[in-house]
Amino acid sequence: MTSIDVLDASGAKTGTVDLPEEIFGAKVNIPLIHQVVVAQLAARRQGTHATKTRGDVRGGGKKPYRQKGTGRARQGSTRAPQFAGGGTVHGPQPRSYDQRTPKKMKTAALLGALSDRASGGRVHVVSALVTGDTPKTKAALEALRKITQARSVLVVVDENDELTWLSLRNAPEVHLLDAGQLNTYDVLCYDDVVFTQEAYEQVVARLAKSGKEEA
Repeated sequence: MTSIDVLDASGAKTGTVDLPEEIFGAKVNIPLIHQVVVAQLAARRQGTHATKTRGDVRGGGKKPYRQKGTGRARQGSTRAPQFAGGGTVHGPQPRSYDQRTPKKMKTAALLGALSDRASGGRVHVVSALVTGDTPKTKAALEALRKITQARSVLVVVDENDELTWLSLRNAPEVHLLDAGQLNTYDVLCYDDVVFTQEAYEQVVARLAKSGKEEA
């Protein structure tokens, strides 16, 4: 089991936390991670796209010309797909893009993503990013830069940590996430992962519990 330093807003060490091997040293299964991420992105799709078939397009009820004697191909409606203004053939219709992903697969993919970040020294734990009682975006970003120089950072916080939420919610290089919503896609999307100490403890407890239930 490896350990990393817990830093404060000034970048000074205030303690250490252990990185459990079963969470931050898990096997990185790339095909599994890909499958889970694809399913997660698919679930975001609304699936409300719709095109009109020839039966949905208004007009075209009258036969455009007689069946025989014109030398032209027979037609029954100007709303057939070969006409301008006609219906669409095999166009998209409302549907659900959800893919069934078992809980074990989601957990294994998240463990793999966290392990990948941890192996590269890209997991950090901070006691606090903002001090005092007033939200301060500038101070929070300065504190974050003392912890990591990554261009994009995923900051995982406790859902009740209002001070950090208000301080960093508008920073374009930072993505804030509640500890209970940590997922594979967001871990992979950002260069470094920074946990507040409370959020780190919540994530470790949740993933350790999931591991025991699956065992």
